[in-house]
Amino acid sequence: MAGDGAAAPLIVSVVGTRPEAIKMAPVVRALSERGARQEVILTGQHAGLETSFELPRRAVSSLGINLKDQSAGEIRDAIHLALLRRFISRRPGMVLVQGDTSSALGAALAAYDCAVPIGHVEAGLRSGDRRQPWPEEDNRVLIDRMADLLFAPTDTAAANLARERDARGRIFVTGNTGIDALLLARRAGTQPPESARKTILVTCHRRENQGTRLRAVAAALKRMAAQLPVEIMFVLHSNPHLRRTVQCLLGGVPHVVLIEPLGHADMVGLMDRSWLILTDSGGIQEEAPGLGRPVLVLRDRTERVEALATGSVELVGTRSNRICEAVARLLHDERLYAEMARPRFPFGDGHAAPRIAEAVEAYLGGQRIAAGPRLVAD
Repeated sequence: MAGDGAAAPLIVSVVGTRPEAIKMAPVVRALSERGARQEVILTGQHAGLETSFELPRRAVSSLGINLKDQSAGEIRDAIHLALLRRFISRRPGMVLVQGDTSSALGAALAAYDCAVPIGHVEAGLRSGDRRQPWPEEDNRVLIDRMADLLFAPTDTAAANLARERDARGRIFVTGNTGIDALLLARRAGTQPPESARKTILVTCHRRENQGTRLRAVAAALKRMAAQLPVEIMFVLHSNPHLRRTVQCLLGGVPHVVLIEPLGHADMVGLMDRSWLILTDSGGIQEEAPGLGRPVLVLRDRTERVEALATGSVELVGTRSNRICEAVARLLHDERLYAEMARPRFPFGDGHAAPRIAEAVEAYLGGQRIAAGPRLVAD
């Protein structure tokens, strides 16, 4: 790619949410190191992502559309239409999307409608249940059907894709770019002060966990804070409705601290100092095993099955009794805790982004991949 200037194919990375920005930043950086001509388009699904990428300001733009208080389908359709117009005028050589958000699906649909090749970062994740999580499970299946390059983070994800005969793209096992970001952030993050009580970090924001399930999680946290020697750090979400609900349920509860959303490096620092993590986040399920932090997942199913297989992660769902019992068991069983807290890296070695960049460069240059990304299937 280097040396071609404006003649080089334009690679457009579309980013909508904070987790997407975290996981796409290493890819953008790796492409820059290879001299790629690229642009990042922010959909506006989450605000404040402009400084996430090491690119000239002119290479990072926003769609400038109003996505406030819209449903997932409305967000997807608005992004699809806005990007369709951009791709028609800009004619990128490839569009990269990450994960399974409404932004990712909207971008993939727009690229597909314009016959622009699509690269899907973090392809092949499957929970096996369309409603857990919804609509993310359907989103990623649809994106994988349209993608030309499928960057599977693990062998399991690649096998999922290979079984789906309607996936038309080439499959590569690259590792997860979230691990690239984790290892960089671990060196840069700040850490909170020590506490005499064991720190439990909590995040809970998924659509399927709102309402009755969130109230059950909050009841479990109140009980633990009152009965166990723990300090609970609950990270608020940027969604105003969800934020208000959590503040009503847990505000003022002794030993429960509600904290503002953190930048990635500071969040990694907080994870690193936590004794235990309770979460429904997919990204944290990937990151915490590498930090040696046990995770109790506030979901009934997960698409990150590799973490379950390591023993670092356990599904506990959202029933209050089950959550409290799982935490108490770890408090009283030091051997079990030590086994769960052993650092593991089921999602990659921290070099996923360079493998993805190499595959994109080879594809745009019409080359076969001789080394680097492991080609699993055509």
